[in-house]
Amino acid sequence: MLLAVDTSSFQTGLAVYDGARVVVEVLWPAPRRHTVDLAPMVRRALRWAAIDKPEVLAVATGPGAFSGLRVGMALVKGLALAWQVPVVGVFTLDVVAAAIPPEAGVPLVAAVPIGRGRLAAAWYRTRGKQWRAESRPELFSAELLSRRIQEPTIVCGEFSPEERAVLAQNPHIRLGSPAQCARRAGYLAELAWQSWQRGHVDDPATLVPFYVATETAYPV
Repeated sequence: MLLAVDTSSFQTGLAVYDGARVVVEVLWPAPRRHTVDLAPMVRRALRWAAIDKPEVLAVATGPGAFSGLRVGMALVKGLALAWQVPVVGVFTLDVVAAAIPPEAGVPLVAAVPIGRGRLAAAWYRTRGKQWRAESRPELFSAELLSRRIQEPTIVCGEFSPEERAVLAQNPHIRLGSPAQCARRAGYLAELAWQSWQRGHVDDPATLVPFYVATETAYPV
């Protein structure tokens, strides 16, 4: 089984996945509480899944909130070392995009909050049966993101009610539903499982969070 951890924002998620089922999935708000809540919730998730340890770990690598990403990454690296299991890192915006069924000819903007009213967002288009990023993440406010979108576009992300109201005023924007925008750890687990089955794993020693500067994403 695979254990997936997402601490990209105050919305925190865990999932246990076996390739055929999302066995356990938990989503909860943890503003400034990642270090307090995360390890106990991991223990509960494993207990609910009736396993002592997974075969592989997955972690959302960002973009996202600075402290949140570091807490999740540190825990996953520590567990990988203690359990001697591989790690797969998944770009957070890919997890956001995975909740929306692919739609040919229509772009998707996936966004995640990074604090102080800022959103990290990137554009996606369908290739085959999946969304694929076609731009590097950039920083926006909801107002700036709305002004940037000048063609029919699906927009999905963890938005506040105020941000959703701003985006909804743009007639070109088709907002994902609140449930689609909830950034589920089950999608993170599914994407990581697919990578693992293709033989891709990351080196815990070199895996780092991704943060967004003014123009581009970069590891720190």
